[in-house]
Amino acid sequence: MVALIDCNSFYASCEQVFRPDLWGKPVVVLSNNDGCVIAANREAKALTDIPMFEPVFKIREQLKAHQVNVFSSNYAFYGEMSQRVMNILHQFSPQVEVYSIDESFIDVTGIISADATAYAAQIRDRVYRYTGLPVGVGVAKTKVLAKAANRIAKKFHRQLNTVYVIDTEEKRIKALKWLKVEDVWGIGRQHAKRLKSIGVHTAYEFTKLSAGWVRRHMTVVGLRIWDELNGRPRLGIQEMPKPKKGIGTAKSFGRPLEDLGLIEEACAYYISEVAEVLRAQKSCATFINVFLHTNRFSVKDAQYSNSITITLPVATNDTLRLIASAKKALYQIYKPGYRYKKVGVCLLGIVPQEFVQGNLFHPEKKNVQALMETFDRLNYKYGKAKVYSALCGNRKKEWQLIQEERGPRYTTRWDELAVIHTKKQPPA
Repeated sequence: MVALIDCNSFYASCEQVFRPDLWGKPVVVLSNNDGCVIAANREAKALTDIPMFEPVFKIREQLKAHQVNVFSSNYAFYGEMSQRVMNILHQFSPQVEVYSIDESFIDVTGIISADATAYAAQIRDRVYRYTGLPVGVGVAKTKVLAKAANRIAKKFHRQLNTVYVIDTEEKRIKALKWLKVEDVWGIGRQHAKRLKSIGVHTAYEFTKLSAGWVRRHMTVVGLRIWDELNGRPRLGIQEMPKPKKGIGTAKSFGRPLEDLGLIEEACAYYISEVAEVLRAQKSCATFINVFLHTNRFSVKDAQYSNSITITLPVATNDTLRLIASAKKALYQIYKPGYRYKKVGVCLLGIVPQEFVQGNLFHPEKKNVQALMETFDRLNYKYGKAKVYSALCGNRKKEWQLIQEERGPRYTTRWDELAVIHTKKQPPA
């Protein structure tokens, strides 16, 4: 048996944990630069005139009219809260697959009690008690069915109290007849469109297709989903995430930039971030892709965009060498006279660091690995970017994201800890 634990309205719920005054009130979280609504709690979703992914400037009046509490994205806080949830799930199973920041599969085969619903409720209650985050729990024989069970648990949360178990054939068929084919985990938009064109509108109807048709039109991936929906496990729990084939980041500037120096600093900072991820999985990069573009939505600015991919002499995870190479790449695509909105970097051609091919004409510098390990240890101990390359500069405030509504980072910053005020009791 497999359980899928999914945090409800995760970003918005995190903002409410340390704010009891927000419990039961509408809360939304904005995207980078406070651009769009990307998360909303149940109370905010109930307001039909506040759609998801809508630019904030278009709905600002509606937000005020409904007294919606608005927060800028606070990813350091969300990541730490996510880790707390994952740590709790390890108390229920040694096999935990972190699927995303707010979702995890756990293998409960041979662990789950006779009353599977009670066991799932115990998971839900412990996560809420220890973190304050509400979760939905779906349990079934396969991962795809567990996804379906979780969707049902959250859809009918009042009746089911956010827990649902598919443990009989009758429940499986009932769930599949309810589940739309486009909502099946793993079936994309194009496959859903194809299935509807032949009269398949529910997951149950999809399971009635022949294995040959599914294999022919949806490849082996579609066949695995078909098997899983039919109660035959084909997707195991992946405890260790696979090494990334590409590691990148790109964020919009807080304001349009023309100064190449500021763009260089942002580029160097992003390289530092992705290089740290690269070293964490003990890999090196062979190529660097750098891109730069203006704001395509601006009607008054001239438009320009470009990207370049360069090959490194030797695959590396050395932040300093990567920054130097990215800087050279940036010079090749930068053009003066434009107001740039975003710069992005991506490390490609990733290989295990123990299999890096050397280069006779570019010998490896001594003690580089030890230096990078020192960087990482210090930043892990004292906080992100406490130690960094001078090429990152000290003008981050001039290009960083707009976060005017960011809440405190309660769990990662000593200076932003929650403060509890108590009234002094009068003497008896």
